[in-house]
Amino acid sequence: MNKESVLVCGTGIAGLSAALGLAKAGIDVTLLGPRTAAQAQASDLYCPRVYAISASSQAFLSGLGVWGMMDPGRITAVEAMEVYGDGSGVLHLNAWQTAQDALAWIVESSEMERVLQQAVQVFGVAWHAEKFQRLDSGVVLTDSGRKLQPGLLVGADGARSPVREAAGISQTARAYGDMGLVVHLNAELPHQNAALQWFTGDSILALLPLPATSDGHQVSMVWSMPETLAKELMALPEADRNARLESRLSMASGGRLGRLTVRSPLFGFPLYLEKSGMVAPGVALVGDAAHRVHPLAGQGLNLGLADVEDLLRILAAREDYRAPGDMRVLHRYRRARAEAVLAMSAATDGLHRLFSAQGAPVAWARNFGMSCTDRLPFIKQLLIGAAGR
Repeated sequence: MNKESVLVCGTGIAGLSAALGLAKAGIDVTLLGPRTAAQAQASDLYCPRVYAISASSQAFLSGLGVWGMMDPGRITAVEAMEVYGDGSGVLHLNAWQTAQDALAWIVESSEMERVLQQAVQVFGVAWHAEKFQRLDSGVVLTDSGRKLQPGLLVGADGARSPVREAAGISQTARAYGDMGLVVHLNAELPHQNAALQWFTGDSILALLPLPATSDGHQVSMVWSMPETLAKELMALPEADRNARLESRLSMASGGRLGRLTVRSPLFGFPLYLEKSGMVAPGVALVGDAAHRVHPLAGQGLNLGLADVEDLLRILAAREDYRAPGDMRVLHRYRRARAEAVLAMSAATDGLHRLFSAQGAPVAWARNFGMSCTDRLPFIKQLLIGAAGR
């Protein structure tokens, strides 16, 4: 590898997107990481990890040429959102309020990975299916003993990023003390392409629309709740766990979609607020390696794809005499991302704090604020526009 080349460490959605974008821009790029082929799911089975793709992320993936490669029958347009407070507060958002076709699109992780893997193969991106071991004076060593010396190392290797640690990039993390539980559900009533969310005081429940199956209507649940309650639930035998979860869902959702029944395995993950310095000499971070936010707004992947898009733009616009890993170039990238990352971190953390706060005056104020917002079309248009970025 030479000083003009880029090594992308991480072969998830962020890493594959970065590698594809670099290849399309004519930049010498190599992937480093596991090479597990993502297969198309059976017609009635859906990947447990789904994402709400914003309008800007959809445009970015379209520009990469992969959005149209996905099976349209596995993509669900979110045409409306209903957000319920822990009292009388309610907020309705609709795509038609800003003359859009959709507020977002719900897509499986496996479907995005499948088409991105195909695309990087078509563009002939070199792929070393090895693990990052360490970084020594700009030289990357893998677990097989391979040595690589790129002009820029892109860390797209997740929240526990070995690249971030090896490069000595600063990181701060704060645990919420909550866990996110995800599972797919059969719904008695149609979701009508609406995403539903409830702030219950001690937890945040979201039901995301998915395509119907042979069993009927289907939604994906993302429920963040105190870690003690989540672990207690997950420790139960499967039948007891499902019965307990379905009972809690009925209470939390108020029967909005009728009876909800579990149709897939339940997964859980701890929730953190994390931020990093994002760059070091010859190193740039994207996605979860760079930051993590509370999932209540479903913006984690969108934030990561925006990282990739800005990094690609800045690398393409750099002066001819500057290498991709030049610190002046990397500082431009960090500045470009600072405002968006800070704004999303502040917004999600602020909402979590607002709805976690106890006390009648605070509860009244937040629910009153939601109801007032629901009656102000121009504020709702601003919220929809912000969510699409």
